[in-house]
Amino acid sequence: MTTVRIAMWSGPRNLSTAMMRSFGNRADTFVTDEPFYGAYLKATGDPQPMADAVIADMDCDWAGVARSMTGPCPAGKAVWYQKHMAHHMVGPVAHHDLPGLRHAFLIRDPARVVASYAAKREAVRPEHLGTAKQVEYFDREADRLGHAPPVVDSADILRDPANMLARLCEAVGIAWDPAMLHWQAGLRDTDGIWASHWYDAVAASTGFGAPDKPMPDLDPAARAVADACRADYDYLAQHKISI
Repeated sequence: MTTVRIAMWSGPRNLSTAMMRSFGNRADTFVTDEPFYGAYLKATGDPQPMADAVIADMDCDWAGVARSMTGPCPAGKAVWYQKHMAHHMVGPVAHHDLPGLRHAFLIRDPARVVASYAAKREAVRPEHLGTAKQVEYFDREADRLGHAPPVVDSADILRDPANMLARLCEAVGIAWDPAMLHWQAGLRDTDGIWASHWYDAVAASTGFGAPDKPMPDLDPAARAVADACRADYDYLAQHKISI
């Protein structure tokens, strides 16, 4: 059996874990949670919550992680959904080092991302949003394919999850499964060790939340971070799957 490997390139605070829950509720799918996070933390020393525990828990060898992501799918599933954070990719591994993956891109308005960080009282820099790396990988994949790879906006998914997920499944070449709309509450064995800090809302959820509220007000420092990522977000949004 040939496994369909989906690399979903996202930024943080971007509906990415809910999307992982959605795909993980398919009977034919295995999910992997941010496999390059340990390597990123070890390489950068970024003072993220639980950094030492994450490094101790994960394979922090860039090439080793890449080999795992392109190797046999755990549990022998037909679909392997890999949740990747674009801003983690600071080491020697890049898009072209992950052959055989079907690359897709999950985007969110940067003002909402920054506001979500602020709600957690975590400091954020423009590079943490990963939009520049998403653009780099999007362009590389578009050159490889000869057309734009799939892009989905979290706001559109929240407005119409059934339609948007069905269209995403079509774009990555798998069948739509209505089981993607709902899941049981709680954490998962496939969640990263950092779930206890970051996944409280997702752990309490049983499906996608309500559509986004009006755009948040940001203080000047937060606004500057969002503005620094605006052009990259707008570029990717031009290619998104529309409702």
